[in-house]
Order: sequence, then structure tokens, then C-alpha cells
Amino acid sequence: MKLNLTAKIIIALILGAIIGLVLNLFAKDLFDILDPYLFNPLGQIFLNLIKMLVVPIVFVSIVLGTAGLGDPKKLGRIGVKTVSYFLVTTCIAIVIAICLAYVTDPGMVEGIDKSQAEFETEEAPPVGETLLGIIPANPLMAMAEGNMLQIIAFSIFIGLGLTALGEKTKGVLNLFEQVNDVLMYLVRLIMKFAPYGTFGLIASAIGSQGFGALKAMGLYFIVVFAALIIHAIVTYGGTILFLAKKSPIWFFKNFSPAMTVAFSTSSSSATLPVSMDIAQNKLNVPKSVSSFVQPLGATINMDGTAIMQGVATIFIAQVYGIDLSLEQLITVVLTAVLASIGTAGVPGVGLIMLAMVLSSVGLPVEGIGLILGIDRLLDMTRTAVNISGDASCALFVGESEKKRTIKEQKGEK
Repeated sequence: MKLNLTAKIIIALILGAIIGLVLNLFAKDLFDILDPYLFNPLGQIFLNLIKMLVVPIVFVSIVLGTAGLGDPKKLGRIGVKTVSYFLVTTCIAIVIAICLAYVTDPGMVEGIDKSQAEFETEEAPPVGETLLGIIPANPLMAMAEGNMLQIIAFSIFIGLGLTALGEKTKGVLNLFEQVNDVLMYLVRLIMKFAPYGTFGLIASAIGSQGFGALKAMGLYFIVVFAALIIHAIVTYGGTILFLAKKSPIWFFKNFSPAMTVAFSTSSSSATLPVSMDIAQNKLNVPKSVSSFVQPLGATINMDGTAIMQGVATIFIAQVYGIDLSLEQLITVVLTAVLASIGTAGVPGVGLIMLAMVLSSVGLPVEGIGLILGIDRLLDMTRTAVNISGDASCALFVGESEKKRTIKEQKGEK
């Protein structure tokens, strides 16, 4: 029986987890030999292959998406819908996390060693500075540095220019479409290597952390994981069912290959080429909508990260015996939502955002050291949730625009 790509990735993921765990428990010396020469290279090659395409795909996709929307009013309408959806779902995510954390009290578990709480982080830039830096002084430098917000802003301007000039720039628009076809071909080519990359990434992560990391902070892990599942099913499932008028089962079944890639890479940006390809070809999201919404979501939509921040904040407060007031909880929600704007969709960035959230309510940033052991594993899960949110938004916006177009055509007749 010939296995499809999803089945191969899932099998590789399970094999990687089992081998990594066995080596961690029974042959740590062997793992230390295999990891730098087998597991880590497999994973890094796969990551680098995908990362190679991220900047060109974001640039070309948003140029085409903006140009494809045509009417600036339509662009503005879709932009407002998209950003509003992302901000609302991020608020819902962190509220779910805080409520679940207070119900389960993960930080009240005995035996947590606060002496292990050592963490150093670079200071997160102020939100105002991030917003002011959206317009790139040097677009080429923005691309070289991978500054996604600046790339998105520049791409929108190029797309608007192509739309305004119309037939004069038809050749340039065709060139962008041809480049996009080449990039999508490369995505499908690279995805053939995905099972091997997934195996290497998971074996390396589990082999280095082991079961002990999960055991030490088991309740914290369970609370974050439960909040992620609840948010995916209730919030995104509700969006698909009630707003997009589609089956949530159909959505998650078709989108599962992208979720498995997100799980293994822990990077929304790295998964973007795959998630866009699936949204356009399997979920039937209009190319212009997908090309605009999903790259934007990979930059500003961090629901999974917001959930981690909500649970981690309550967890750390409970460990240190600090009671948070209602005003402080509201500050946590607002800071987490604002911090998600302009945060790069790369592994580990959630910890920098968490340091920002903790500082806003006077909690010790060193407490992050308590959750470092299992954050890599949770990072995988929350990235899968993040990209699902991007796709659900793209589907909702795409369906709403289709209905609007049908109504307008009926009105003309």
C-alpha cells in the first residue's frame, strides 16, 4: 500500500519520538553521538530548505494577493476583517488559558525547585517601536534580515502599484505569477524530504529533553496542551462551522499535513509555503485571499503563544506565591495581544514575549527557567495551532468575499 505524505510524516514523527525517548532513557551516550551527525543534520537541512523559500514566498504572495484583490476598498475590507479576527481570537485564547490555569492550579504542585529558575532573555522591543518600524527604509535590508512586517508593507505597496498601473505592468504581474509557480513547485519538491526532516527534529528534541522533562512539569504541560486543543476545536472549529459554513472535520483533515510540518519545525514562517499550498489547493481558498491573509497571520497571529503565556504567567505567579489582581490579569491579556504584533514566527520567540508579559505585571522573569525544559515540545503544538488559525481566517474571509461577490452580481442583474 502506497502511503501518502501525511501518513509518512506522522509515522516519522512517532518513530522519531520513540527512538529519541529510548536513547534518552537507555543510551544517552549513543544519542550524544547520533544527534550531531544524524538527527540534527536531518532536521536542520529540512528547516533550511523551507526557510530558504520563506522571504521570497511572502514577498511574491502578498504582491500577487494585493494585486489580485484589485480594488483598494476590497483590500481595506479584507485587511480589517483579517486583523480583527486575529486580535479577537488571540484575546479568546489567552482568556481560555487563564481560566483553565486557575481551575487546575498547576503552580500549586509540591516539589517544584525554584532554584532552577534561571533565564536570560534579550529585551523585547516596545510595541510602539515595532509599529513605527513597519515602513522599511531599505526593503532589500528588510528581506536580508527577514523582517516580516516590513516585507509585508513593501509587498502591499508594490501590489497596489501594479493594480493602479493596470495594463502597463501586465508583464511584471505575469513575471510574479511565474515566479510564484516556481516557488510552489519547490515547496512540493522539498516536502518529499519532510518525513526525514520530521524524524530528525523530533528524535533530537525528545532525545535531549527526555521523559523527565515532561514528568517534572506534567500538569503545566497538560494545562497548556488542553487549552490549545479547546481553542482549536471551539474557536477555529466554530469559525469554520458558523462563519465559513464548512465542516470542521473536513478542514482539519485536509489541513493536517501543514499541521504536522508546523509541529516538527516549530515555526509559523517556515510552514507558510506548505500551509498556503494546502489552503489554496485543498481548502479552495481564493489565491488572492490566501496570499494576503496567511503571510500576515504568520506575523501577527500567535494564539498558541498567547495560550502558553497565559498559563505560564499564572503558573509562575502560583510558584512564587504571588496573587494577581484583576487589573494585572487584564494587563496580561492586553500585553500578550499587543506583543504578538510583529513577533517573528520562529522557534523560541514565545519566551521573549513571555518575559515582556511577566515584566508588565511585576513577576520574576527568572521563573521562565521553570518551564524551559518542556517549552520546545509545547512550542511544536502551539505552532500547529497558530497556522490553523491563519488558515481558518483565510477560509472565513474567502467564503465571505465569495458571498459578497454573488450578492453584487445579483444586484447588477
